[in-house]
Amino acid sequence: MTSDPVLSIRAVSKTFGSRRALDAVSLDVARGEMIALIGPSGSGKSTLLRSIDGLQTIDPPGENGGEGVISAFGGAVQAKGRVSSEVRQARVRIGFIAQQFNLVGRLSLFSNVALGSLGRIPVLRGLFGAWPKETREATMAALARVGVAEYAAQRANTLSGGQQQRGAIARALVQKAKIILADEPVASLDPVSARKVMEILRDLNQTDGLTVVVTLHQVDYALRYCDRVVALKAGQKVYDGPASGLNREKLIDIYGPEFEDVFWEGAPQ
Repeated sequence: MTSDPVLSIRAVSKTFGSRRALDAVSLDVARGEMIALIGPSGSGKSTLLRSIDGLQTIDPPGENGGEGVISAFGGAVQAKGRVSSEVRQARVRIGFIAQQFNLVGRLSLFSNVALGSLGRIPVLRGLFGAWPKETREATMAALARVGVAEYAAQRANTLSGGQQQRGAIARALVQKAKIILADEPVASLDPVSARKVMEILRDLNQTDGLTVVVTLHQVDYALRYCDRVVALKAGQKVYDGPASGLNREKLIDIYGPEFEDVFWEGAPQ
């Protein structure tokens, strides 16, 4: 990892009506890190991830906001409540993976994954499926990498959730993303599929050096697959450190006393 962050968040706030979803959150992400964002429902995890990609505007400085700057690869994504005109350059290198996969159901898995190349090829070629040789080869390689190449010709809406989510990851590979933002990517998957998706993200981080930021409700997955954990509570950052530093007492402080009742077997003591 280098000392210069690939993502920089400075005093970012976001309000929805009277609710403060993010409250002056600051965070640096170094190249090659794999970070879990955890916290109770409504703590601001998804809002922060969407703000990093410029999909959600943040509050301008003033009564609600602080400095309010998000940058990626040294360039502005948004600042002072406005998305930057340079955001497209950043998005080309950021792959966003959503809980509901965001695949086009009527298209084949191959076509969905090939769409990751649209930032580098003429739009008309993509619209008509006239994929260049480089895209075709990259698409099949990405599908093989995540273990679903045999489903390339199958319509996306006929695949299981785990297969679709692996397709979404493959699309980010064809995009040549340097950062993967994954918003609760395993929330709707069965345990076996969920572990496979997390293993793929971890392998891409360790083998390919991709930077991964993943929001998770499953705290055990955060501790198992991510070296660094950032916890949000009521829109504020309440923990930022190694996964090994999250003991039972700290987790109960983050989630509340009810967390004790659903603590998993083998949790940290």
